Amino acid sequence: MSTHLATKLRVLAGLDREKLPANAARVGIVDGAISPEHTSGLMGLFRDVAFESVGNTWPDTHANDIDILIVGVDAASSEDLANASRRLGRDSGNVRVLVVLRNADVAGTRAIVQAGAADVLPSPFGEAALALCLERLLAREPRRSATPPKAGEVVAILKAGGGVGATSVAVQMSHLLAERFGPSSKVCFADLDLQFGAAALYFDIPEPLTIVECLALGEQLGQTQFVNVLAAHKSGVRLLAGPRELTPLDVLTPQMAESLVGGLRRDFAVTLIDLPSVWTAWTNRVLQLCDRIMLVTSLSVAHVHLTRRQLDVLNLQKLGDLPLILVCNGTTSEQQNMLPIRNAEKAIGRAFDVVIPADSSVMGAATNEGLTLSAVRRGTKLEKAVGQAAEMIATTIQLNKPAVI
Repeated sequence: MSTHLATKLRVLAGLDREKLPANAARVGIVDGAISPEHTSGLMGLFRDVAFESVGNTWPDTHANDIDILIVGVDAASSEDLANASRRLGRDSGNVRVLVVLRNADVAGTRAIVQAGAADVLPSPFGEAALALCLERLLAREPRRSATPPKAGEVVAILKAGGGVGATSVAVQMSHLLAERFGPSSKVCFADLDLQFGAAALYFDIPEPLTIVECLALGEQLGQTQFVNVLAAHKSGVRLLAGPRELTPLDVLTPQMAESLVGGLRRDFAVTLIDLPSVWTAWTNRVLQLCDRIMLVTSLSVAHVHLTRRQLDVLNLQKLGDLPLILVCNGTTSEQQNMLPIRNAEKAIGRAFDVVIPADSSVMGAATNEGLTLSAVRRGTKLEKAVGQAAEMIATTIQLNKPAVI
């Protein structure tokens, strides 16, 4: 990059901010992604946008206040493609990424798009194509706001494996949270288990709005007034249901997930998001955006092993610092005789926050008929334990976000 162009980029990046609007969008360019001539052309066309060089490697988007990032990727290099996909899956929710793809083919383009790129521009390209591409991204980029809107709490429900009863526990927790904050509270349950979500059955809401129907809104997803369109259970909980039919996991992208979480956070005091038991780029993004995680497991050797594995993955994805509620669900005296709680906790490496006893008759009646636990039978040990988990979330909301309730 020429000295003159680098100097001009630095000026527009912020050293001469009075020449730009206070809410100017910032576009970071990795060296070599586009030519100096193309960069100069963009600066001439978009005079109210701050362009800057971010160096010759993909920057840490968490540490840079960048709205759009332009990077170059070589589709002929499997290593380059894999590295880009990993970074997109991890960071794309923090910044819109325009990938300039050299040696582009169908497989490489699809991989980059599914990983979370905001747009892909095959190289070589003309100045007009680049300008149109950037114009689309800028049109989708919200201007900076000096006062961010008030936001509710988002809790991700993570399963240690199949059959742990995470959805039934989380549904009952949502009822208790609605009861905890009264009739005017805004509690939402979002079922994002795209293939095996059953929350609509547990709420006994026959024709709820589904996540697939919401995704049809495209760019308007985040502007949806969820509080007005989601069906409500008699407890007051609003439900965003899972698909009615088995749906491919890649129907959601990290960008869609971010837009969805933002809309739910805006409209509700607390949202419980039920995730599938598999990891994808978009589930990773949901976990990054949530305020805390509730990890549900059961008392068996297999599930203890899976719990340890989930905790390891959370640490690997730099999510280990998020507040986490570890729940052991459906425990029986027989299970504890074969695998004592203390031994399970030692194998996992941390204690359970809540141990929920098995009560199949009460939980079964509640889930089959769309009832709260107290409506089936009051004062059970099951209700008390689920209430303990709900109170851990409620107390946090009350202390940290009192203006939302």
